[in-house]
Amino acid sequence: MKTIYLTPADDIQSAVNALKGPATVYLKSGIYRQKVKITSDDITIIGEDREKTVITFDDYARKPHADGREYNTFRTYTLLITGNRVRLENLTVENSNAHPEKDGQCVALSVNGDGFVAENVDLKSMQDTLFTAPFPDDLVIRYSGLTDDETYYDGFIPKDELCLEGNKVHLFKNCRIYGTVDYVFGCAEAYFLNCEFISLFETRGTGFVAAPAHSLNQSRGYVFLDCSFKSGGAAENSVYLARPWRDFGKCEFINCKVGGHIAPELFDKWNDTYRDKTARFSYYNLESGLPLAPVKWSSEMTSEQATEIINYCNAKFKGNVR
Repeated sequence: MKTIYLTPADDIQSAVNALKGPATVYLKSGIYRQKVKITSDDITIIGEDREKTVITFDDYARKPHADGREYNTFRTYTLLITGNRVRLENLTVENSNAHPEKDGQCVALSVNGDGFVAENVDLKSMQDTLFTAPFPDDLVIRYSGLTDDETYYDGFIPKDELCLEGNKVHLFKNCRIYGTVDYVFGCAEAYFLNCEFISLFETRGTGFVAAPAHSLNQSRGYVFLDCSFKSGGAAENSVYLARPWRDFGKCEFINCKVGGHIAPELFDKWNDTYRDKTARFSYYNLESGLPLAPVKWSSEMTSEQATEIINYCNAKFKGNVR
């Protein structure tokens, strides 16, 4: 296995472009103001200090791109993972744009590959902090240029960044994820174990943690196990745990702690839609200092159902997390 050591004076992109996995990259503490894309499989990146080793950039959705169009959500990433079995440890990935109300989405980490693991990682942005691919089916059509409708995009996302299909599995353990609106979104089978979700102050009033868009044929979506949902400036009763980005989005919250900033209804249906009819949102043993009144279209799991998911996680990730 190859091992390299980098400092903030080095270019991460040049280093990872030269690597073929398995390989480990160690980052010395400091600010890496770089936009990075990891395409190789079996790459591990480890920071010297979780809070002081920071990969940061500030692209945003409404920013004009060199191709004459706006960046759009999916080109704003600070760090993009397209390789499989990539692992991040002990560092921070940040999109430093602080004005989503005028600039639009600002992704910190976009994960397109399979078998991704993040442990002891901070993800920081405001809106759409973490994208877990693949894309919803309708966006596959739009971004791949499969239509003659001029109102659709014409394949302006590079093909290797256009994650079209396939079930991707991602694991986040002991991570801290910051944001305001839809700051965990996508279609991956993603597991968040003992993570903290910090909702920041939202000038538009209402915040949302997760925005799942899983297809109906996916039996597993987002699982939040032993997680804490905290306010980092969000007002009381102003944040929902999740809203469905597309029909059939799936979220499960088990043994989690929710602060007073979380609305007692827990979930929202997404504006003027009927996604409350198809969303698959469930919860078990939520700890809150305030009374909860979950929306009727969500469901409370039985202890047997929760145990099955916990056992599945333990079996699936045994030996994969140090």
